[in-house]
Amino acid sequence: MKRYFYLIIFILFLSLNDSAGQTNKDIREILQDLYDRIAGTKDDNEKLRLNDSLRLIIESYAESDSVFTHNFENLRFLGQITAPDRKLKIITWNVFMQNSPNRYYCHIIKRGEKKKANTIRVLTGMNREDPVRQDIVYTPENWYGALYYAIQPFRIDKKVHYIILGFDYGNLNVSRKIIDVLNFSAEGNVSFGLDCFVRDKETKLREVLEYSPEGIVSLRMENSKTIVFDQPAMIKTGHGDGQDISAAGISLNGYVLRRGIWKFVPDLDLKNKKKD
Repeated sequence: MKRYFYLIIFILFLSLNDSAGQTNKDIREILQDLYDRIAGTKDDNEKLRLNDSLRLIIESYAESDSVFTHNFENLRFLGQITAPDRKLKIITWNVFMQNSPNRYYCHIIKRGEKKKANTIRVLTGMNREDPVRQDIVYTPENWYGALYYAIQPFRIDKKVHYIILGFDYGNLNVSRKIIDVLNFSAEGNVSFGLDCFVRDKETKLREVLEYSPEGIVSLRMENSKTIVFDQPAMIKTGHGDGQDISAAGISLNGYVLRRGIWKFVPDLDLKNKKKD
């Protein structure tokens, strides 16, 4: 019953002008309350039940006319990124489980052209022991699962693709930062991966940085043609247990866009690189 109460409240929100700040705040508080309850319970079935209500609200939001003009503020659990060309928006969040793999949820909204309806693709994924491969194309059916936090369009032979940066908690032994490419077919279907990354004379479909959960490795868009990330390095834990962890090293590497190809550049010098 409460699930449908949340949906009714959200429909009322969509019917009001975006200037209705109090209603906006109410919906934000409902979403935060749902996620707090998901995080607070140890019952996996209850987590999924509560998440169904959260998904219902996000799905209605993704279908709304205001999805490209509105963002929920101060919801740290909810990733909301919009491409600079305003033609694509991605919403992601994850749910930590107690006795099963953690889950990822993603809504990809592509703006409709010539007054056509937006295209929405809903993806679900979960942590897996297998690494994210760099030599295959992923689809919604086998999506690896990640939280996306940056997006940038680029062109290859007049076709627009989207670079996306993501974070995957992995498991107890590994975390990942991912540079990937989101593609759309003529029918509007989505896929992940494109053979446009060249590193050490090898071409691959994405870049995956793996490191210890205790470590920190940064990955960011420096500008529309430059991606920067720490070079992972093995460091001592300092606990006297003889173990090392993989974390950020002292140098910065990157990928630079050149004629539709993202080329790897070691020891990137940002001081002499002009921003767009």
